[in-house]
Amino acid sequence: MLLLPAIDILDGHAVRLERGDFALKTVYRDDPVNAAESFVRSGARALHVVDLDGARAGVPRNLDQVRRITAAVDLPVELGGGLRSPDAIAAALEAGVESVILGTAALEDAELVAAAVAGSGDRIVVSLDARAGLVATGGWSEQTEVPVREAIASLQEAGVRRFVYSSIERDGMLTGPDLEGARDVAAAINGSFVYSGGIAELHDLRALAELRLPNLSGVIAGKALYERRFSVQDAQQLLDRLG
Repeated sequence: MLLLPAIDILDGHAVRLERGDFALKTVYRDDPVNAAESFVRSGARALHVVDLDGARAGVPRNLDQVRRITAAVDLPVELGGGLRSPDAIAAALEAGVESVILGTAALEDAELVAAAVAGSGDRIVVSLDARAGLVATGGWSEQTEVPVREAIASLQEAGVRRFVYSSIERDGMLTGPDLEGARDVAAAINGSFVYSGGIAELHDLRALAELRLPNLSGVIAGKALYERRFSVQDAQQLLDRLG
């Protein structure tokens, strides 16, 4: 299982939000590349990057920053935020990322998802961002009535096999992971997923690993890393030991 440090880009800076609220942001690095390089020095094996400006606008806004990151680090980078058209997906891949994460578009445009999977296979990941078990879209600002399990079933019919599951209520709050949500998602997915939301301490990573979910391939952490609650190296070593 991989630890994926999060780099959320807003107004050119590396930030973290609370529960996806753009009004509740903390700037942790003026330059996202500095954050990426710091995580690499700490032992990161992959990075999770989100274009928050793009998520809010519906089109990519920080591809220049993404290109700088992929040029500076020699490891896989996944990118989400504002990727809602074939051109946007192509531009993200051309920026050097290993995989792209679709959110709103995946839930609203089945044809786009099917075409993206047909063209890029497992480089296409879908983010399932949920409040109380229901999917949210539009940079987490629009709440749907679609249950996560229903969304998974539909997306798998379109060929999606890789997912990110984010607990919005816990995102940026350092309140611990949504273990029940992770179990439910794991039971529904015929593929793999990465968990995000609430990671605060090493014991949170242990709790996720000890669920023994064979399709849980990684965990995203952001605020806890920026606030030095644990290091990338210590977290990855723990996940390696726990298998």
